[in-house]
Amino acid sequence: MRESGILMHITSLPGSWGIGTFGKQAFAFVDFLYDAGQKNWQILPLTPTGYGDSPYQSCSAFAGNPYLIDLDTLVEKGLLTYKELTSLSWGDGEERVDFGCQYRNKAAVLRLAYDRFTGGEDFDQFCRENSSWLSDFSLFMALKEKYQGAPWYQWEHKLKFREPSAIWQARQELKDEIRFYSFVQYLFFTQWNALHSYAREKGVKIIGDVPIYVPYDSVDVWSNPELFQLDAQLNPEAVAGCPPDAFSEDGQLWGNPLYRWEQMAKDGYSWWLRRLEAAGNWYDVVRLDHFRGLEAYWSVPAKDTTAKNGKWIKGPGMDFIGAVQKKLPKLELIAEDLGFLTQEVLDLLKESGYPGMKVLGFAFDSREPSDYLPHNCCVNSVCYTGTHDNMTAGQWFDMASPDAVAYAREYMHITPEEGDVWGMIRTAFSTVSKLCIIPMQDYLGLGAEGRMNFPGTQTENNWTWRAKNGFIEPCLAEKIRALTVLYGRTGNKTKI
Repeated sequence: MRESGILMHITSLPGSWGIGTFGKQAFAFVDFLYDAGQKNWQILPLTPTGYGDSPYQSCSAFAGNPYLIDLDTLVEKGLLTYKELTSLSWGDGEERVDFGCQYRNKAAVLRLAYDRFTGGEDFDQFCRENSSWLSDFSLFMALKEKYQGAPWYQWEHKLKFREPSAIWQARQELKDEIRFYSFVQYLFFTQWNALHSYAREKGVKIIGDVPIYVPYDSVDVWSNPELFQLDAQLNPEAVAGCPPDAFSEDGQLWGNPLYRWEQMAKDGYSWWLRRLEAAGNWYDVVRLDHFRGLEAYWSVPAKDTTAKNGKWIKGPGMDFIGAVQKKLPKLELIAEDLGFLTQEVLDLLKESGYPGMKVLGFAFDSREPSDYLPHNCCVNSVCYTGTHDNMTAGQWFDMASPDAVAYAREYMHITPEEGDVWGMIRTAFSTVSKLCIIPMQDYLGLGAEGRMNFPGTQTENNWTWRAKNGFIEPCLAEKIRALTVLYGRTGNKTKI
């Protein structure tokens, strides 16, 4: 079956309190997807944002981002008042997320809600069912608060090394703070599950994102130091990154601690299996970030300031993938196979059976053969005009070389009446790829102002784009539905 969908992160939705949430606008977007004939909604990671406000640098692989909790819903439940919300500043404009305001205000109003929360069996059951990760996460956050945000590796020695007596004492001392952070997660998952259930009722699948790495300052590393490449003092020995290329002569230094894959293999990759099982419960389809790191990963000495001196180290390959497929046979995965791909990576992708990604924004930069050209797409792939890390289609046509733009227009038979962006969207729909995903920014015809992220940079615009109120229009839904029907992407079986 051929299908299509839209890439739009939750934070990019409109709303009253500075950021998109699981509130009415999210439900309205599901209705828009349904009206437009779309079977898929792709989002970015829902875990807490971290360094640079990135959803790919989260302090937990299992917890949810409190910024996404809808405050209007809490008002309706009597846990907050509109007077309390309107007394705070949530940012200067509606088209950008002000993460500083979110950091200052969201925790404050959630504490007000917690003070009015009386508990109940639902909350107790949630805590019991999620104790495998929630107990450590809530303690971690309470300790972060106690130490004024300092990373765990700067805490006192006994807590840094998780001595049992120190952990027990901290749980007693911080009991109320721990319960608060468990309450926040209860709100997150209650609201997310309601939205996810509504999407399923409408026949819309959620495609969620799982970053391959976790940050050094995360509960995952603190709780499982033996699974990461750390020395006896729990300092990283090597960190993740990307090698130098045409875009960066120094490469990209991500700084995440690397896994001890050999250690993980000893218990059948149990930590990863728990992580992917959780993701499979959150989402209907999981996009696994940086798939090529499973074949080989770029290892950089921890003390280096650039990624230039890194080296390729073999990853777990099919041993890991086989364990995932055996334990989680129903888990649907999309492999994010972008970047420097060797034949070994291509062979691993083929053996895994997972669909890879074809991005049209990479297809036309020269007349050299490109794996991303539409005629090189295969059925078992997902075709995109672009991703959250790329220029919007409109920006690409504005900034690409004249030769590249001319080539793209000729190849895709774009006419002035159709327009460049819609011509690229049509081309993505027409490929043989079984799934086609278009960023919402491209449907809205946005240029540079709509870009979600510029990898390797720290700017105030990264991750902050939001759609304007009223961006969902019936005429746009009708136009998308017509294209979906024309190219047989309704999700219905068709005769070939």
